[in-house]
Amino acid sequence: MTPYPRSHVDVLGVPIGTPHSARSRRTLLSLMLVAQLMVILDISAVNVALPSMAADLGIGSSDIGWVITSYSLVFGSLLLLGGRAADLLGRRRTLLTGLAIFTASSFAAAMVATGSGLFVARAGQGLGAALVSPAALSVIMATFREGQARASALAAWGAVSGAGAAVGVLFGGVLTQYIDWRAIFFINLPVGLVLAVGAQRLVAQDDREARWRGLDLPGAILASASLGTLVYAVSQADSVGWTSAQTWGLGLASLLGLAGFAAVETRTSRPLLRIATLADRAVSAGFLLMLTASALLFGSFLLVSLYLQSVLDTDPLGTGLAFLPMAATLAIGVHLAGQLIGSRGIRVPMVVGFAVASAGMLFLSNVGAQAAYLPDILPGMAVLGLGLGIVLVSVSVAVMTGAHDDEVGMLSGLNTTGHEIGGSLGVAVLVTIATTSIGASQDGLADGIGQAFFVAAVASLLAAALAVFLLPPARAFLPKFRSSPRVSLH
Repeated sequence: MTPYPRSHVDVLGVPIGTPHSARSRRTLLSLMLVAQLMVILDISAVNVALPSMAADLGIGSSDIGWVITSYSLVFGSLLLLGGRAADLLGRRRTLLTGLAIFTASSFAAAMVATGSGLFVARAGQGLGAALVSPAALSVIMATFREGQARASALAAWGAVSGAGAAVGVLFGGVLTQYIDWRAIFFINLPVGLVLAVGAQRLVAQDDREARWRGLDLPGAILASASLGTLVYAVSQADSVGWTSAQTWGLGLASLLGLAGFAAVETRTSRPLLRIATLADRAVSAGFLLMLTASALLFGSFLLVSLYLQSVLDTDPLGTGLAFLPMAATLAIGVHLAGQLIGSRGIRVPMVVGFAVASAGMLFLSNVGAQAAYLPDILPGMAVLGLGLGIVLVSVSVAVMTGAHDDEVGMLSGLNTTGHEIGGSLGVAVLVTIATTSIGASQDGLADGIGQAFFVAAVASLLAAALAVFLLPPARAFLPKFRSSPRVSLH
């Protein structure tokens, strides 16, 4: 037991303000960022390896998308449950359980012999990720107080979530081209083990029993089923048609389920998501804009990857290397956002970020079948990365600022849900636009990708306009942002 009052110690039981406290916090932050990086890499790295997986496991072209969808479907639909589990069952317990499930499922994915086996293993990874990601963010939020320290931590989180996706493409390309696609999953075994050992040493033990009775399982079932139905409907819309009875029927069922979820949450004492929280303009608008930002991020990554490999015939390694400049500018955007938010609030950087991202996508909308990487692709990617880096930090700060200690996991889950669901929707919509123009030549695909980037640019401009009207002004946001309550993991 520490001799200091709990309000004067950090999550490790170390007196706040001591050098050891600062070092401990940095180490803990690094550990949580690696956990998030592992989760993000398993989304983007697999994109480059899809052709090799299909060839080795006999997966048909109509089913290959399930390598991605089986992961994102489970991941995105269970994030609210994972976030609330961190609050009620304990952040340390939830994190370690998620790491165990993710690591075991990664081993299963590396050993599969059939496509169906890979889909099941990927779903298991999604379950583990749905526990790891919100629990890790919850640990970070409980470690760093409101204000600049929290903004810096969230900037690092945004950098990993954004630039990590770009690095993942390179990572997947190197492993697929020089080793084997199975190495993408095998590498998670030692990383997962190191993370588990580090979490046991650095994250304080949960000092109370798990509160299963307050977990709100009815709400969890409704939220997971509704979000899962939405992701499935959108992911299949490209093949069955956006105007088909299946797409509209599943979409309507999803909306009805979410309405039922909201009704259940207003009547339970320990809700999975406290609906009243959405009355906060920063939270509700931040979540909506997170959906948009993630849709643009993941959709743009896939469009550029599709263009480089299918139009310019770039190999997996070359495709990965092509994303490095975008990763660099995204990191610069993350740094700029951390500086802007502390002085200008969230509205200004959000508007600037979406506007800059729109300019990058407008540049990319001019790609053609005869384009070259340096003059025609790189400038647009660099500008796009800068804008999205600013936006990704801003939306996370908007959603998480002012979170009470017992709701940090809940808002962490909401934040990450917006990231994953938005990404799934963006990929489905933009790929559909890109592929509707495919003809017998590469010109058709190039034109379709250009049209998809133009639609994304317009969507980004609309998001900038929405940010002006929906987000609170600096005078209303900054006092809450700069307040510094003592937040602990206990």
